[in-house]
Amino acid sequence: MDFSKFLDEDFEVKEWVNGAFRVAQKEAPGKADAHAATLVMKLQLFIQEVNNAIEESSIQALQNMPRVLRDVEGLKQEASFLKEQMVLVKEDIRKFEQDTVQSMQVLVAIDQVKSRMQLSAEALQEADKWSTLSADIEETFKTQDFAVISSKLTSMQSSLAMLVDTPDYSDKCVYLEALKNRLEALASTQIVSTFNSMATDQAKLFVKVFSEMDRMPQLLAYYYKCHKAQLLSSWQELAQSELTVNQQLSEFYDNLLSAWHSQIHWTSQVFRRPYEVVTVLLIQTLGAMVPSVPVCVASVLEHCEPEGRLEALLELHHTTAAFTHSLEAAVLPHLELEEVNLLIQISAVPLEHGEVMDCVQELSQSVAKLFSLAGGAAERCVRLTDGLAVRGLLHALKAIFTKIIATCGELLRQFGAFEQQLSNKILGTAGKYLSESYSPRSLPSIQEVSLLDRKCSGRSPWQEYNYLQKGNAAEYNSVMELLYSLKEKGTGASSLLAEPRAALTRLNQQANRLAFDSVFLQIKHQIHLLHRTEIGQYIMSLPFHLEPFVTQEDPALELALHAGKLPFPPEQGEDLPELDNTADYWLGSIARATMQTYCDTILQVPNLHPRATKQLITDIEYLNNVMDALGLQPSRSLQNILTLLKARPEDYRQTAKPLPRRMASTLAAIRGLDY
Repeated sequence: MDFSKFLDEDFEVKEWVNGAFRVAQKEAPGKADAHAATLVMKLQLFIQEVNNAIEESSIQALQNMPRVLRDVEGLKQEASFLKEQMVLVKEDIRKFEQDTVQSMQVLVAIDQVKSRMQLSAEALQEADKWSTLSADIEETFKTQDFAVISSKLTSMQSSLAMLVDTPDYSDKCVYLEALKNRLEALASTQIVSTFNSMATDQAKLFVKVFSEMDRMPQLLAYYYKCHKAQLLSSWQELAQSELTVNQQLSEFYDNLLSAWHSQIHWTSQVFRRPYEVVTVLLIQTLGAMVPSVPVCVASVLEHCEPEGRLEALLELHHTTAAFTHSLEAAVLPHLELEEVNLLIQISAVPLEHGEVMDCVQELSQSVAKLFSLAGGAAERCVRLTDGLAVRGLLHALKAIFTKIIATCGELLRQFGAFEQQLSNKILGTAGKYLSESYSPRSLPSIQEVSLLDRKCSGRSPWQEYNYLQKGNAAEYNSVMELLYSLKEKGTGASSLLAEPRAALTRLNQQANRLAFDSVFLQIKHQIHLLHRTEIGQYIMSLPFHLEPFVTQEDPALELALHAGKLPFPPEQGEDLPELDNTADYWLGSIARATMQTYCDTILQVPNLHPRATKQLITDIEYLNNVMDALGLQPSRSLQNILTLLKARPEDYRQTAKPLPRRMASTLAAIRGLDY
């Protein structure tokens, strides 16, 4: 007879009795009374055994009680003793702190004295070093060794920095500058020869030495003087030739362009800012031309007939414009190099390969690097082009931020694949515990059936022992429900990692919003200036800018763009064909943002006189035409504003009845109408 059922929390007397009689009916039909008597006798015997066990346990507990009380009393005394000891220790610590405060102050004072003595010792060493170097410098100059002399002067300069407070500091500075001038004069011939022959290694040595001596402007002056002389010499030859002035300028401009390319290649290996150096070279050369460009132009006009002067001037302008365009084209590769540099730098961060968790960690660490790279690119653009190449900079930045958005999409893709693999692994490993007839609504009976099924499987008892079901039934039920969910919904639709997936989605959303804000920034600026033509032209150019991001074979980027929810969604009742195409979706969102911002700006205008009202109507109609050309619907708010602006003063109240009351009252105040 199985008495374990009496231990179940959900034990029911009726079910147990009925179950016992059903078993007896099967074994011996018609003997219910005898079976009942036997069952009662067994229960009485079992009750007697339980009573005996309880009585024995009670007696044993009573016998052990005095010993337990003694142990508790001993523990209480030990705790009291420990408390007293802790009070004593605390008092000792307080006394120690009071006694050592004075000692610590003395130690701090001693440390300050030590630091001052060290500084004084270093100053004395440097002063002594200055004296030694000063005494030896004349002998060093006799060696005529540029590297050794420069090293001595650099050491003297370091020593002089420690002697700022000495009485003869200014005399020492004058003396050191005189020595630098001697070194420069000694090396001048070699410097000129180096720059004329474009000897890279020797030039690097001069750059290093002059940088250490804080004399780079003097070294650059040698560079400009050498190469400016060569270019001006070529101009002198052209100016004395039989060529026309236009031809002379054309050939000289060609020489300047050739010098630009060759010098950029060489100076990139020598100087820190090659573009700036070569730009200054061209500026100085153009400013030192004899005869100058204005003189040449005046000479041409002077020798021309009056009717031919305008044509001659146009020819000279064409020649100069061709030179400037060629020079601009020579500078533009910097922007392509900038884009390549940014992509190479960000690609050095392993965001697209490896495990998902590694990818997430690398992405979080790359945020600071991303904006550091972007800031460096902006600074280089300002230094090189004075901000004139900002459109190329925006293109380079767009490329790097697109790369990050694609990375977010790659994370989402890898995360989905990882989650499905995890679901398959869980179902494949633990699915053996899930019976075919499992249902969360009938858990106890299914567990019994599952247990019977496993007992009939013929496997070893160790494999059949379900430690989780025995030790934590609630946790086991949760596992069964999870397996049931995976089996019913399929591993592809599982949500095992819902919280991380939501966090990744938010990250992707932030990346999409950053891209959206960067695109919409220019429109927002033009809206606040009410430049409707620039707004329309920019919106018309957006499909061209968006097309590369949706035509390239980049599934990660496509997933990121689809997963990101853009602001300004379509209005209710509006057709949504744009949702099938990422570019159309972005274009629709930007267009709706434009119209909404335009409406908000219009409603903030203080007042409109009739002529300004007509102009605003024309602007809104132009914007509507742009939206129609792109296959987009003008917003209801913009249409309502247009209707209210077109309404005649006497018809305004009637026209405004079906429209939003707040908008109608605002526009009436702007137009100065009674409403």
